[in-house]
Amino acid sequence: MVKRAVATEISADPASVISVIDSPLPESAPGFVRVNVRAASLNQHDLWSIKGVGTTPEQFPLGIGSDIAGVTDDGREVIVHSLVSPSPSGPGGELIDPRRRMLAEASTGGAAEWVLVPERNLIAKPVELDFVSAAILPTAWLTAYRMLFSAGGVRPGDTVLVQGAGGGVATALISLAAASGVRVWVAGRDQERLARARELGAHDTFESGARLPERVDLVLETVGEATFEHSLRSVRPGGRVVVAGATTGNRVNVDLNRIFLNHVSIVGTSLGEIEDLRALVRFVARAGIQPLIDSTFALDDAAAAVARLAGGEAVGKVVITP
Repeated sequence: MVKRAVATEISADPASVISVIDSPLPESAPGFVRVNVRAASLNQHDLWSIKGVGTTPEQFPLGIGSDIAGVTDDGREVIVHSLVSPSPSGPGGELIDPRRRMLAEASTGGAAEWVLVPERNLIAKPVELDFVSAAILPTAWLTAYRMLFSAGGVRPGDTVLVQGAGGGVATALISLAAASGVRVWVAGRDQERLARARELGAHDTFESGARLPERVDLVLETVGEATFEHSLRSVRPGGRVVVAGATTGNRVNVDLNRIFLNHVSIVGTSLGEIEDLRALVRFVARAGIQPLIDSTFALDDAAAAVARLAGGEAVGKVVITP
């Protein structure tokens, strides 16, 4: 028997329904590999799933944790791509496969001693990264990488504005952008988080909604309703706003004149393909970037880990180390 953390039912209070249970060791299957989990990081997606967004009562008890680093049965140190797609080579690829799921829903969950994952979702963990740092990368950092380089088309010398200073995607954006030779500005409400953003490499920080010294080439938006108007005011004519989340709400009022008269592009993206993950991991390892860790918890303390994430005070990623 092996331990794993599960949410027992849908609940508006995710931490209250987390239990650590004993389950049979996952059995090997064709096309799948058993991974001994050394670290698993949590995402906002876990909270939404427990609250019933995109899930049904029949799926519970539901595993948590889609971001995993560990060791396979045959001794390979690996990072697991968090997006499971039955048709990765179909029209549009794995990112828009209608049957795609996060690993937590497609498996027994990464917050466990062992988990069975598709072989194609494995990439090698570089020796430069420890297991905790590696487990942080597959969702928030992968989304940030794609926002900057694939969807955002950022170039050295550009100025980018990151909306929000504390979440997993925001801190990844700051670190990756600073390491790639662009000027990084960050807008946020919390002075402690803004100070941490400067430590991560932000060149300047501003109060949420503040007028900037100049318009930026690229706005990186994961906050949504509370900041979207400011994002449109802050981007230069011909610039881009890349959207990969809406933590404060997904309904926004848009002045269309700001879009078509200024030739502004609004681009949506989330996660990334497995080749993006390989590129991200190489970049982080070679640049010596240290992913920001908010806190680590033992598997038996999984409920406390979920509570930490749900409390909204985390700066960086919350990680479970089985």
